[in-house]
Amino acid sequence: MHRMISKIFTGIFILTLSVSLVGCTFIFQKGRRTDIEKISKLKSELSELERAKAELEDRLRNEIDDKEVKVEMLGKGLVITFVSEVLFDSGKDKLRSEAPAKLDKIGGVLTTTVKDLNIGIEGHTDNVPIKYSGWKSNWELSSARALSVLHYLLESQGITPGRLSATGYGEHHPVDTNDTKEGRQKNRRVEIVILPKTMKAAADVAPVEENLK
Repeated sequence: MHRMISKIFTGIFILTLSVSLVGCTFIFQKGRRTDIEKISKLKSELSELERAKAELEDRLRNEIDDKEVKVEMLGKGLVITFVSEVLFDSGKDKLRSEAPAKLDKIGGVLTTTVKDLNIGIEGHTDNVPIKYSGWKSNWELSSARALSVLHYLLESQGITPGRLSATGYGEHHPVDTNDTKEGRQKNRRVEIVILPKTMKAAADVAPVEENLK
């Protein structure tokens, strides 16, 4: 009888391990050794992002102080946000003459500290309709700007093409109101996102709960 009760409790008892890192919470079932190994890998990848964040903040100190650039850890990864006017003239997708020097400060980190992680480049605009620039809509402009940054990083830093992607969101992912000049300036931006592998790894270990903040 004692052995039977023990088997029953062993069968129904599940110990869950909650790993809360950088705004993401994953709860894993106890079981295979590979699960623990993958959790350890997640911690290592996020430590890489923390080191990259510190390096970028040091390299971009002047730009951060001048409110041209922001570096922050968000749910989707480590995000470097450039105010569009820092990289592009109004309505244009060609990098300004000062832009390469600023992007080069990022390139060194992308090819060393986080050399195994993918990079997503996102273009964003305010909601002011395109009038004189020749673009069909803000979607085309934001996509072209993201691609300009992608091509520069690809050609100047030698980043593996498979690590890079570009997306244009136009006016549809604002971070502030479009009713003020200051808000529209914040919405006109390019985000370079260093992407952790947490989502794929979490799927591999079959999480029972996932809460992304």
